[in-house]
Amino acid sequence: MKKFLSIIIIFVVLLAIGCEDRSELAPPAPPSTGDVNFSKFVTLGNSLTAAYQNGALYESSQMYSIGKLIADQVGVPFEQPIVADPGTGGRLEVEALTATGIKIYTNPNQGQPKNLNLNRPYNNLAVPGAFLYDVANATSSTTCYSYVFGGQQNPLFDLVLRGQGSMLTQAKALNPTVITLWIGNNDILGHATSGATIPYTPPTNFAFLYNALANELANTGAKVVVANIPDVTAIPFFTTVGPTLAAQGINAVWAVRGVGDTIPVSVMTNYLTLRAIDLLNQGKGLTKSNPLPSSVVLDSLEALNVKNVINEYNTTISAIASAKGFGLVNANALLNSAKSGLTVNGIKFTTQYVTGGLFSLDGVHPTSRGYAIIANEFIKVINQKWGANIPLINVANIPGSLILVKGFAKFGLPVIPAGALDNLLF
Repeated sequence: MKKFLSIIIIFVVLLAIGCEDRSELAPPAPPSTGDVNFSKFVTLGNSLTAAYQNGALYESSQMYSIGKLIADQVGVPFEQPIVADPGTGGRLEVEALTATGIKIYTNPNQGQPKNLNLNRPYNNLAVPGAFLYDVANATSSTTCYSYVFGGQQNPLFDLVLRGQGSMLTQAKALNPTVITLWIGNNDILGHATSGATIPYTPPTNFAFLYNALANELANTGAKVVVANIPDVTAIPFFTTVGPTLAAQGINAVWAVRGVGDTIPVSVMTNYLTLRAIDLLNQGKGLTKSNPLPSSVVLDSLEALNVKNVINEYNTTISAIASAKGFGLVNANALLNSAKSGLTVNGIKFTTQYVTGGLFSLDGVHPTSRGYAIIANEFIKVINQKWGANIPLINVANIPGSLILVKGFAKFGLPVIPAGALDNLLF
């Protein structure tokens, strides 16, 4: 009973913090955009630019996409492929707060697209699930990377692109004056989240594709800002299960590794993904005869390779951005700094699952406030590089998009439905 009351008290305090009004009484002065003309502002990328969170794409998150937040700061229109709540299906939501903790369920309902008939390309052309290859080459669910190289259709390409050409083609059709690009996460993230069981884009291929895309963007004459790739092993999808098990006195689990050997795996030096939770609750991983599959474990050597690949990707992005005169947002450094805590507008954020306030319930995508923090990084780069004076977003004014309560069930892990994380788009 005392434990339950403590949880409720924490919840009330966090809710009060989240609702506190830190806005200034006086309206901000009209922003100066320096040498940047935002009249035709376009954003390209994947789920992170689309504002996908909690395992879905939906309107109440899209209104806080990075591009929409920046557009609001400078007072320009910004059209997006809006999907009414609860979105594209499979949205993770908090079903209940009980004495045993937080219970998550998958919303089975779907919302409808709201502006499919827009008579021009969207300003936000980002497609959840897009790879670097897709920006210039994918025009539909059957020409995207995941289908061409893996046979898996992604219907969100049809939702966003609407048969009008690739992201790049449509961006160019708008005669853009400002472009943001954040792409490449999926080229390594799918490899990592699958326990290194699916391939990643080789760094040489990545460099070739990124350079070709950068040439196209430079030729538009637009001001271009790009972002690099975060350390994916720093996100809650990887950092929640192991430490939680260790806190319960479970230092190792049994898992299938290598060529099929079943071995004990340290929970602190290796990464167990959120997809391992349901399996652990079923009893897998506790004995040698009932091990966890390789797909839910990223071991230390695999994690090191992931980090090395990301470093190579980011070296490429940095060099090309410098050569082309693009602005560069260091998303990798931002996320690394958040590991030890990040205070923005009086609110403390960390990379902890749920309670950190930075990541949504899928453990991969930011919350609405998380997207605002990232949008501010883009604004800082624009201000510094092109003499603008765009005010930063007051993150405290962005509503929280999940319940900030830490609650756990068996082994101290959250209750996540079986299969709820199997079809995430990145």
